[in-house]
Amino acid sequence: MNILLKAAKIVCPENKELHLKKRDILIKNGMIEKMAASIEAPANTKSINLKNLHVSVGWFDSGVSFGEPGFEERETIANGLRVAASSGFTDILLYPSTHPVPDTSSDVVFLKERGLGKPTNIHPMGALTKNSEGVDLAELFDMKNAGAVAFFDFKKQVSNPNLLKIALLYAQNFDGLVFSFPQDGSIKGTGVAHEGEVSTTLGLKGIPALAEELQVARDLFILEYTGGKLHIPTISTAGSVKLIANAKKKGLDVTCSVAIHNLFFSDGELKGFDTHFKVSPPLRSKADSKALIKGLKDGTIDLVTSDHVPIDIEHKRVEFDNAMDGTLGLESAFGSLNQLLGTKEAIALMTKGRSRFGIENPSFKEGAKANITLFNPDETYTFGQSNILSTSKNSMFLGTELKGKVYGTINKDQIIVHERD
Repeated sequence: MNILLKAAKIVCPENKELHLKKRDILIKNGMIEKMAASIEAPANTKSINLKNLHVSVGWFDSGVSFGEPGFEERETIANGLRVAASSGFTDILLYPSTHPVPDTSSDVVFLKERGLGKPTNIHPMGALTKNSEGVDLAELFDMKNAGAVAFFDFKKQVSNPNLLKIALLYAQNFDGLVFSFPQDGSIKGTGVAHEGEVSTTLGLKGIPALAEELQVARDLFILEYTGGKLHIPTISTAGSVKLIANAKKKGLDVTCSVAIHNLFFSDGELKGFDTHFKVSPPLRSKADSKALIKGLKDGTIDLVTSDHVPIDIEHKRVEFDNAMDGTLGLESAFGSLNQLLGTKEAIALMTKGRSRFGIENPSFKEGAKANITLFNPDETYTFGQSNILSTSKNSMFLGTELKGKVYGTINKDQIIVHERD
């Protein structure tokens, strides 16, 4: 397929000659053939001329759930990857949140095969323990060889510290990356919201910051003892930021991420008992959100993630205590992050992180594979049902003013581009 992007402003800080320059970009057979101030469209070439078109290398998300296999009513892999492409993502890490959980090499192969031919690259994680039950390690080495990029018991703590110790020691033999969810279940108990003034006022059982920070501190102590590579996904408290900053000063090989909704919202949103705002870890205080943003800016927090978790209506339209945790995040990721931090920071964060998981970084130059996101960073709008492309509709961003719309992606010689309402 031949494509000509007209008058596209290139956002690529690492290439000073192209950064913030308007160029026509000719793509032939999935490769960037030419970039120039003006290019005449060759025969059999699709020209794309969109309002205020900006382009960057394709975006990356380190934490996405779909549903297949087991929860296809929430989301299939095929539609989920199309949603990701339409939302600007050319690479996503797939959480091991299915039924059964992917804890063998054949499970990982199945997920990769389901992603073949789709517009977004899928990089599966494998479960850290068998059935994600936290008892015995899963087939980590075999899953790594089959294509698993990391190991994670989705949204579950590693209760047994010796198990985490063994996992970190064992994974060093094949450069494996271990995830550890930052929440102590014993301290969380039956909590459903951040422990603070809001939860007390509403009569909701609280989840103290201690539940996260104690787990993070424990995991970092174990990492210091074992060595190895640890990733702590979706931290949510100011205390966690400080703990990880200190660990990095010691030279520990630890990275962490934060969910975009934990930057954008605080626990004050719970006053309407809207279950769309029930997530794990929970929305925290405004002070925590400010500390998380500061941690992003100073490099303590390595990655942002949509933490996209589709949930069917039957598990959301219930009492707050009984609702399942999770919100959609792919469709709103750019608009919310761009509004919060500005385009320069948003694009820098959304294009980084691949190397941590052994994924090749795309490049923006002539002769490179076209791995490109197309967007308009200046358009403001109210996020509504028409913006949700997922099968499930559980987005906490509904009714929120956002800035920046995504046109789509060009990747794997496929183009997913459209103008949204």
